[in-house]
Amino acid sequence: MSHIGAMCVRSTVYLAFHQKGQASYRFPVGDHGTQKTVMQYFQEKHGYDIQHFVLPCLQVGNQQRPNYLPMEVCKIAEGQHYREQLNEEQLSALREVTCQRPIEKELAILQTSKLYNADPYTKEFGITFYNKLTTVEGRVLPPPYLKFLDRTGKNDVLVLPKVGKWDMWCKKMVNGGVVNTWACINFAWEVTDAHALNFCDELVLMCNVSGMDFRPEPVLPVAAYDPKSVARSLKKHHKRVMNILGPRRQKLDLLILILPDNNGTLYGDIKRILETDIGVVSQCCLAKHVFMPKKQYFANVALKINVKAGGRNTVLVSALERKLPRIGKIPTIIFGADVSHPHPGEGCSSPSIAAVVASQDWPEITKYAGLVSPQTHREEVINNLFNEETGGMIKEHLISFRRATGCIPGRIIFYRDGVSNGQLNQVLDVELSAIKKACASLDPCYSPRVTFVVVQKRHHTRLFSDNYDVVSTIYGSGNVLPGTVIDKEVCHPTDFDFYLCSHAVTKGVSRPVRYHVLWDENKFTANALQTLTNHLCYTYARCTSSVSVVPPVYYAHLLASRGRLYIKRGHEGSFPVLSENVKGVMFFC
Repeated sequence: MSHIGAMCVRSTVYLAFHQKGQASYRFPVGDHGTQKTVMQYFQEKHGYDIQHFVLPCLQVGNQQRPNYLPMEVCKIAEGQHYREQLNEEQLSALREVTCQRPIEKELAILQTSKLYNADPYTKEFGITFYNKLTTVEGRVLPPPYLKFLDRTGKNDVLVLPKVGKWDMWCKKMVNGGVVNTWACINFAWEVTDAHALNFCDELVLMCNVSGMDFRPEPVLPVAAYDPKSVARSLKKHHKRVMNILGPRRQKLDLLILILPDNNGTLYGDIKRILETDIGVVSQCCLAKHVFMPKKQYFANVALKINVKAGGRNTVLVSALERKLPRIGKIPTIIFGADVSHPHPGEGCSSPSIAAVVASQDWPEITKYAGLVSPQTHREEVINNLFNEETGGMIKEHLISFRRATGCIPGRIIFYRDGVSNGQLNQVLDVELSAIKKACASLDPCYSPRVTFVVVQKRHHTRLFSDNYDVVSTIYGSGNVLPGTVIDKEVCHPTDFDFYLCSHAVTKGVSRPVRYHVLWDENKFTANALQTLTNHLCYTYARCTSSVSVVPPVYYAHLLASRGRLYIKRGHEGSFPVLSENVKGVMFFC
């Protein structure tokens, strides 16, 4: 602190909190270790009187040699890359700022190419950028027919989605789940018992209208608990419920929880305790929806609850008719796998979380079971697909598939998310070998045909229609239509890959997903795999629209994020095990 003035802070800073504020915080000065306060130091050294002496200091040194500066003498340099995780408000604001219509994005790209051409460094290297977008030939895959039931629940209703969307008006879920026993806990102090009870009544009514068999009365009346003692509250309430259900040998099918809008770590604590300790499927709802209930909200929550209760919201007609390409005639299990890495700043002790989901029904392919496993910090290759001692995640999924369907899968389709181009060979070698070993561990003669597909979302390829006005008339956002697929020109010259834009985007520019086939023993044609993948994108359980990424990968991503919530702060080396009561259902939705 050799000079005073506006100090530019670029390094990572740590807040030094002290009850008496920075003015009275003492630290050693000089060789004799004389103790001085921050206020004394700045007044004597720089002749500066600290004005905001109740504020904490910024620690701009390190843990061994801390260096404390008052906030009022610092300024943050502009243009720094913020590496921490953004909260929901910041993410929402960022989306608003960066949101562009397709035609605006296209013009911005062309303008950037002109700037690069004018740059002296690109000229020095002899690099020039073509001032027109590359024209490629694509096609639009037709949407699949979806099956629902009519309001009577007796007759089939076939729906052909329009521009990637449909609704549940005058329809019921194709297979309604059953909730015989349920309870509700209110952790939001601003929500009264009357509000919570009315909210539950409306939610149960919507679930029943949508096709579920949901008992109207809870096991116990709605109970309010202090969120500061969440573990004790959950276990206490569950014990009360089980004391009532015990004589009937029933389990609690669903626990509804009302949370404060700004709940911090409460959501993660609840999911960790319920899914790894108590073993109960839950549905969390925010207080703002209790005070401003909307039918659309209840309808969306009903979709989630139905699959958590073992139901199906919809199924592909082509799947029921066993006409899905290459898998309609032979029992097939579809995997989705992803790895969630620690956020910057979490430290090297925090593990990466691998998640693998697998379909548990055939030919419908709508129900999925999930497993999570911790592994070495920032390790991308999944190391617990096969384990000689415990069996591993692939073997466990194959066993549960056989138990659920009575079939042994003859084909395996493995959609793998989050692999960069530099890791493709490593991931394929290790994980394909693990899949083969897991199959052989069930029976040395068991060797189903495997297709291994890497799903890549983080790329800079964007697709624009050359007929913007026509597309805008059909599809208000002006993006390429859902089902648009590109497998020429901008794809790999020799490998089997394609770009698929399977979703409907109402704001911003749609980003196609690249599917890169690394191994294919099922001999998929390009059209067959593209059609299968596009059809599956219409079976995502949490909404009434097609999604951008094939659902098993979407579910694996949700589950990997959920697994990160299981890591209790200060106990990074200990990872809890999923309860058997939740493994078989889509608790992660």
